[in-house]
Amino acid sequence: MEPVLAKHIEKKPGVCGGKACVAGTRIRVQDIYIWHELRGQSPDEIVTNFPQLTLADVHAALAYYWDNPQEIQQEMARADALVEQLKQTSPSPLQEKLRGTDASGPQVSS
Repeated sequence: MEPVLAKHIEKKPGVCGGKACVAGTRIRVQDIYIWHELRGQSPDEIVTNFPQLTLADVHAALAYYWDNPQEIQQEMARADALVEQLKQTSPSPLQEKLRGTDASGPQVSS
C-alpha cells in the first residue's frame, strides 16, 4: 500500500474480517464507497455523520476503492451471496408467522 493510503487505510485479520478499513476504526472502505457513490453523500456529509473520520480518511478510502474496485466489489458480492444463502436456509420468523407456518404451534384466529 502506498504511504499516504497506508496512513489512512488498513487491513487487519481480526478487524472486519480483514477487509480494508479506515485505520483505527471498523468503518470499511466499501461503506464509504456506498455512502458516497450509491447514496450520493458528499465527503463532508460522511464526516458529519461519522465524526471519527477526517476528510483525508474519506478521500483515502475512495482512492483505495478506485485503485482496487474488483477487490471491493467481490467482497460486496460475497456478502450479498451470504445474505441470500441465509435467507434460504433460515427463514424469517416473522415471514413464517405471516404465512401461518410458525413452528411454535397452531394459529388461533379471533
